[in-house]
Amino acid sequence: MSQESHRRVAIITGASSGIGAATARKLAAEGIAVSLAARRRERLEALAKEIEESGGECLIVETDVTVRAQVEALVEETVNTFGRVDILINNAGVMLLSYMRNAHVDEWEKMIDVNLKGPLFGIGAVMPIMREQGSGHIINVSSMAGRRVFPSGAVYCGTKFGLHAITEGLRSELGHKNNIRATIIAPGVVATELTHHITDEDVNKRVEAMQSMDSLTSEDIANAIHYAIEQPAHVNVSEVLVLPTAQQ
Repeated sequence: MSQESHRRVAIITGASSGIGAATARKLAAEGIAVSLAARRRERLEALAKEIEESGGECLIVETDVTVRAQVEALVEETVNTFGRVDILINNAGVMLLSYMRNAHVDEWEKMIDVNLKGPLFGIGAVMPIMREQGSGHIINVSSMAGRRVFPSGAVYCGTKFGLHAITEGLRSELGHKNNIRATIIAPGVVATELTHHITDEDVNKRVEAMQSMDSLTSEDIANAIHYAIEQPAHVNVSEVLVLPTAQQ
């Protein structure tokens, strides 16, 4: 795709599976060029092939969002390829639930690195571009856990509460001055890979009970993201909370 194109351009982190992959398919089908970022390159290549065969345009950039230089390189390569960045979707995240008493300190640190520092690296990299363009939209994929703390979720919820605060700060600082919108997408229980990485056996028993619920799909959240993006420029959907009907 040449830099002369007038298509909108979206960067999506955590694009190799789940909500990220579903969002990439949705936006590409709507004519938005997508820059796909994740660590699992082979999955990105398979997704890119699928998008291109359906007529979409995309770029893949293998990226670890915990490494600032890689996130900055992702943004730079996107601009070099497409000429601009209209939308940043900070979707990469980990949910390593554990009870505080079990002191999974390494996992606490990983959640802070991925769920908080990763989005901040992305925001820091796109802000100068969006300010120069005079427009942009930063979407942070959070969780209901950013509004409600539950047992085994203290640190995970802490990262999501923090992401809510960062998003609201972006909206209040950059909206009226730079025409940059900021949105938090907060899903309830979604059927994704997130629960597969939990190592605390006490928590796994609780998660098994949750999995019996008629959960949201990744496509449900992709639709919510698309809804926020497609509002008129003077409308900022600041938060979208999406829950399964069965969730209490």
